[in-house]
Amino acid sequence: MEDIYEMINNLLDKKEDFVLATILEKSGSAPREEGTKMIIKRDFSIIGTIGGGIFEALAIKLSSRIFENEAYIIKNCSLTNEGAEALGAACGGDLKLLLEYVDYKDSDMVEVYKNVQKLKRKGDNFAIITRIPEEGKSIKGIDKWICSEASFYGKEDEKVQCIIRKIKENFKNVTMKYTDLEEEHYLIEPVLNTQTIYVIGAGHVAQKIAEVAKSLDFDIVVIDDRQEFANKERFKDVKEVKAIPSFENILKYIKVDSNSYIVIVTRGHAYDKEVLGQMLKTNAKYIGMIGSKSKRKFVYESLLDEGYAEEDLKRVHSPIGVSIYAQTPEEIAISIVAELIKVKRETFNGKR
Repeated sequence: MEDIYEMINNLLDKKEDFVLATILEKSGSAPREEGTKMIIKRDFSIIGTIGGGIFEALAIKLSSRIFENEAYIIKNCSLTNEGAEALGAACGGDLKLLLEYVDYKDSDMVEVYKNVQKLKRKGDNFAIITRIPEEGKSIKGIDKWICSEASFYGKEDEKVQCIIRKIKENFKNVTMKYTDLEEEHYLIEPVLNTQTIYVIGAGHVAQKIAEVAKSLDFDIVVIDDRQEFANKERFKDVKEVKAIPSFENILKYIKVDSNSYIVIVTRGHAYDKEVLGQMLKTNAKYIGMIGSKSKRKFVYESLLDEGYAEEDLKRVHSPIGVSIYAQTPEEIAISIVAELIKVKRETFNGKR
C-alpha cells in the first residue's frame, strides 16, 4: 500500500487541492486506528481508507462543503452495533474525524509535507503538531510544525516550543493527542518510522541475525513452520515470533509494506522459492535470500518458469549480505545486518 504522505506530496506536485480526513479519536470497535488518514479529491474519489461504509460516506459528503469554504470540520461519527448490522458493516464504534482543506497554493503547507516526506524517507521518528483555529477557519501551513529528535520545522512559536519540549522528553512514547493549551487546540501526531525485519526461517543464522539487529532501530519478527524452532525461548529479544502451519500463504500472517525488510533463511531450496515468490508480490523495501549461487540459480529458474520476470528477480539480494567473506553464523549475521543498514540509508543519501 502506498504511503499516505507520499500520495499527499504527489498531489501537491501535480497542483491538486484536496481534503484530508484524519481519525482524531476512536472508541468501541471502529475498524481503523487513531491517526489513520484518507484523501478526498475534487472528483470525490478517495485515496486510503478510514474504515469504509458510513464513515467514508460521511467524510466524502462533508468534503463538498470544505471545498466550497476551505474551513475545517471536526465531526463525531457514531455507528452502533444495530446500525452497523443494518448497513452490513462488520462492527460498530465511534470516531471523531478532522477534515481539513489542503491547498497546493499554500507554500507553507507544501513545505510542511516536503519535510514530512524527507524525514520518512530518512527513517527518522517525528511528530506533526497542528494548531486547530477557531471554528469556521481553515488550517494553513503556518498552523503546522514538525519536530524530530534532532530537528524542528515551522515558524517560531512559544506555545509550540512548550509542546515540543514535552515531546522530546520521551519521544518514542508520544501518542496521538488532541489537546488544549491556553484556550487553543493542538493536534499532536507521532510518526514513528520503526522498520520491521521479517526473518523467515528460525535456525542458527536467524538467531544470530536477531542478536546483531536487536540494538538497532528495527522491530524483528521471526517466522517458521516449526514450533520447536520458532519460540520465545530461542528468540528472547525480538518483537514477535510466529510459528505458522506452513510457508504457503505466509502473507496471511505478516503485514509487508514499504518499511519491511525480508530476510529469507529457511532450511531448503523449496521453502526459499515458496517464500521468495510471495515476497516479490509485495513492495518490501528489501528482499534478501541466503544461499550459494547454485541454489540461487535453481530458485530463480523455478520462478521464471512460473511466470516471474527477470526484472522481479533484480530486486533480490542474493547471495545475501555485504561481502566480507563470512563463514560462521555470527559473521553471516553481521554481513546481512550491514546490508540492511546500507539499504535503509542509501535512498536518503541518493545512492542506488
